[in-house]
Amino acid sequence: MNSWLNHPLRVTGRLFWLGGELFLAALNYGIHCALCQRNSLPSARAAWLQNSSRRLLRVFQIETQFSGNIPSRGLLVCNHLSYLDILVLAALAPCVFVAKQEVKHWPVFGGFAKLAGTVFVHREQRMQAGQTVDKIETALRTGALVVLFPEGTSSGGESILPFKSSLLEPAARQTHPLAAGFLRYELGNGDVSEEVCYWKDMTIVPHLINLCSKRAVQASVHFNHIREGNADRKQLARQLHAEVLRMKRAAAI
Repeated sequence: MNSWLNHPLRVTGRLFWLGGELFLAALNYGIHCALCQRNSLPSARAAWLQNSSRRLLRVFQIETQFSGNIPSRGLLVCNHLSYLDILVLAALAPCVFVAKQEVKHWPVFGGFAKLAGTVFVHREQRMQAGQTVDKIETALRTGALVVLFPEGTSSGGESILPFKSSLLEPAARQTHPLAAGFLRYELGNGDVSEEVCYWKDMTIVPHLINLCSKRAVQASVHFNHIREGNADRKQLARQLHAEVLRMKRAAAI
C-alpha cells in the first residue's frame, strides 16, 4: 500500500481509468464479437484484443519499441516476464495466446482471457497436452499468430528458463512459420524484477496497484524469424531457447 500512499492521485486515477477501459472492452466485445459467426470469431477476437491492449497500455503508461519483422501468422515463442507481456505482444499484432490454466481464474483478467480465445493448458496434466496441441494446430491452420511461452512460467528476467517441448509439436512439423521473440522492460524509478515482472508468489492486486504508481514503463520486443527449425520437438526447444538467449545477450550490449 506504500505506493498508493506515495502517489494517491496517480494510483486512484489510473485504477478508475483501468476500470473504465475494462468496461469499454467488454462493451466492444459485445458489439464486435458476440454476434460473429463461428468462422469469423477468431479474427474478430484477435482484433478486439489488439485494440483493447493498445488502450490498456496507455493506462499503465507503457511505451513499446520493437526490432525485427513482427510475425503475422504461425507460432511465436517468447520469454515470459509478466501479465503485461500479453498486452505488449497483442498490441503489436492480432494473436492468440497459450496460457496456463490458472489464468482462467484470475479476477477480471481471467474472464477477458477467455473472451480473447486463449488456449488454456493444464501444465500438471500431461495427458491433456495432446488436446492442447490440437487446439494450437487448429488455430494455426486458420492463419492465426499463436503466441507460446515455452518456459511454462514467468521469471524475473535474469535468465531464460529451459523451454518445455510438449507444445512445440505443431512447429516441429514445419508446416507453419516460426518466430522467436525476446521481451524486456525498463523502469526509471524502481526494480523491474520486483515491480514489473510477475513471478514467485506475487499476488495480482497489490502488484497491479504498485504498477499504477509508476510514472512510465518501457517495453522492448525483438523478433527473429526461424528459417529452419528442428523436426524433433525436444531439439527444437533447445534451438529456440538458444535463439532467445542470443537475443537477450545482444539486447544487453
